[in-house]
Amino acid sequence: MNSASAPQQLPLGVTLRDDARFENYQTGDNGLVCEMLRQSAVGEGEPFLYIWGAQGTGCSHLLQAACHAAEPRKRTAVYLPLNELLSLSPVILEGMEHLDLVCVDNVEAVATLPEWEEALFHLYNRIRQEQNTLIVAAHSAPRQLSINLPDLVSRLSWGAVFSVVALHDEDKIQAIQLRAKIRGIDLAEDVARYLVHHASRSMNDLCLMLDRLDKASLMAQRKVTIPFIKQEMNW
Repeated sequence: MNSASAPQQLPLGVTLRDDARFENYQTGDNGLVCEMLRQSAVGEGEPFLYIWGAQGTGCSHLLQAACHAAEPRKRTAVYLPLNELLSLSPVILEGMEHLDLVCVDNVEAVATLPEWEEALFHLYNRIRQEQNTLIVAAHSAPRQLSINLPDLVSRLSWGAVFSVVALHDEDKIQAIQLRAKIRGIDLAEDVARYLVHHASRSMNDLCLMLDRLDKASLMAQRKVTIPFIKQEMNW
């Protein structure tokens, strides 16, 4: 098949985050999951993978990272966050089986929606027939979803199923420092530790807070320090 030089995206306002890469993901206890995803992304691993984890564990990051990882191998890839696509017809899934890699995120969003459940079921079958790769992510294990179509539940369990676990506090400190470094912020360890211990333990919330502090520090022309955080966050 014809391959593109970069991960493909639909003209639906869905884009890959440039910083959502394996190199930017703090692995913690998810080393095996990351390695399995890397292998599948480049066509050398399992053709079907299902990962699940609570909000903030980074499942969406990992699916987008897989799409980015496919790029150097000239593999066509698409990232489909179903929670953002429900306003569209499930017909958008037709033809996706011809791509080398399809990453379907937030599969719980289609639960109890008959047309979407059936469309996703048929996509599984077509990808298998084309011998391409499908990676799916959700907030819980396949049989814990409220999927009404039994055959879809079966398909979701076809390949390897992995739980993505939350980071320990020490890993979160390293993760927030890594994200800060990517943004050009020199975040000292004691400052990162202060953030993790005084803010929400959710990595999503911590990253949003870091973005806010980054913008505020640029406007104030000040470094992100503990006194600056106290002032900006009213702590």
